[in-house]
Amino acid sequence: MKKIMMILFVSLIAIGLAGCSSDENVIEFWTPLTGDDGAYMNELVDEYNEQSEQELEIKHVITSDMYTKLYTVMNSGSGIPDLTLIHADRVPSFAKQDLLEPMTSIMEAQSELNEDNYLSEAWTAGIVDGTQYTIPLDIHGSAMYYNKDLLAKYGVEHFLDDDIVTYDEMLSLEGKLDEGDYVVNDALMGWVILAQIQNLGGDIQIDGEPAVNTPEMKQAIEQTKAIADAGLMTPYGEDGYLMFQSGNVLFSTDGTWSSTGHAQVESLNFGVTNIYSFEPDTFHNRASSHLFSMMNNEERTDEKEAVIGDFLEYIRENSIKWAEAGQIVASKEVNESPEYEKYMQSFFTKNEAEEDSLHIYTYEHYPYVAEAIDTYIADLVHGEMDIDEGLKEMQKVVDDKVAEGSLDIENAETDAEE
Repeated sequence: MKKIMMILFVSLIAIGLAGCSSDENVIEFWTPLTGDDGAYMNELVDEYNEQSEQELEIKHVITSDMYTKLYTVMNSGSGIPDLTLIHADRVPSFAKQDLLEPMTSIMEAQSELNEDNYLSEAWTAGIVDGTQYTIPLDIHGSAMYYNKDLLAKYGVEHFLDDDIVTYDEMLSLEGKLDEGDYVVNDALMGWVILAQIQNLGGDIQIDGEPAVNTPEMKQAIEQTKAIADAGLMTPYGEDGYLMFQSGNVLFSTDGTWSSTGHAQVESLNFGVTNIYSFEPDTFHNRASSHLFSMMNNEERTDEKEAVIGDFLEYIRENSIKWAEAGQIVASKEVNESPEYEKYMQSFFTKNEAEEDSLHIYTYEHYPYVAEAIDTYIADLVHGEMDIDEGLKEMQKVVDDKVAEGSLDIENAETDAEE
C-alpha cells in the first residue's frame, strides 16, 4: 500500500511540474536559491530581460527541493526546465546518468564562454571525461572571519601577518581568554575538516571508492578536538555563529556568503581570512560552485538555446550583482574589476595562492561523504563519541549508500545553508 501511495505521490508531482514548464515563450530557469541569494538572482534575470532584444524571456523558478523535482521530471520526460543552476558535486553523477546536455553548442555560439574567462576551479568542475557540461556562476566555500577588536584585546593581530592562522597559534591562547570568550566556533565544521584533508595531502576517495576512515581524517579530527579539549572552542550545542556576532569569539569558520549577515551587525568589527591550517605554507578552503547546466530535453528548441547562450554571456559580463550575495564570482571580467575589490570575498581571488586554495570536491559520491561527516563531526570533535568508532561508522554509512546504487537526492547542499 505504501508503495502504491508513493507512486501516486510522484505522479502528482510530475503532473504539477509538467504544467509549469510548457510555455514556449519563456526559458524556464530552475535554481535552489531559497535564501537571500534568490532575490539577487531575480534582479539579474530581470535586468537581463529588460535589456534583451530576444523574443523569449528568462523565468526564474526557485525550488527548495530542486534535485528531487529534477529526478521526477527527468523520469517522466515532461516539465523539464530549459536551464538549471546546480552544485558542482552533482555534475559527475548527472553526467554518468546521461541527464546533462553538453554546453558545446552554447560555447560555439558565444565564443567568450571559455575557460580563459573563468576561475579555473569553477570551470573544470563542469568537465566530465573531457566534456564541458556547465558554465560557472561562482565559487562559494569556507571562510574564516575574525573579530578585529578581540585580536587587539589579546594582542594576537600577528596571527594574520601571513593570512594563515595555525592550530598552534590558537592553542597558544589556552588559559589566556576572559570567561565567556573563545578562540573559534564550530560553524560549518564538516567543511573545516574537508579543508584539513587537503592540507594533509589526503582525499575522500581511493581508486574511486569512498575513503572516510583514513589516517588524514583521523589526524584532522584529533587536532581540531584538541582545540575543543583546551576550552577554546564554543561549547557543544551552542550557536557559535551568533556568539561570533555577539563579540565573544575571535574566529568564525562559516561561509563566504556569511559576510552579508555579519555586516548587518553594527558593533562587529570584522575581517576575513583562510580556514585555519596545520602549517602556514599549506592551506585550503573547501569550496563548491553554482553551475549553469541544461538537462537533456529533446523539446528544447534551437531558439531557446540561443537565448540561453545570450543570457550566460550577459551574466559573464554583468554578474557584479552576484557579488552582493557574498559569492566569489567566477567570471574573471567581474572578479578582476576594481568594483569587485570592495566585496570581502575578493580576498580569495587577490592572488594565485588564494585562488589555488579553493578546492571543489567533484568525486561522484561526495554527497554521501559530506552527509556522513556532517552527521558525526560535532560529536567527534566535542568528545561525545570515540573517534575510531565514529570513523568506522562513517565509513559504513557511506559504503552502504554507495552499495544502494543511487544518489540520495534528499541530501544535496542547499543555498539555505550557503
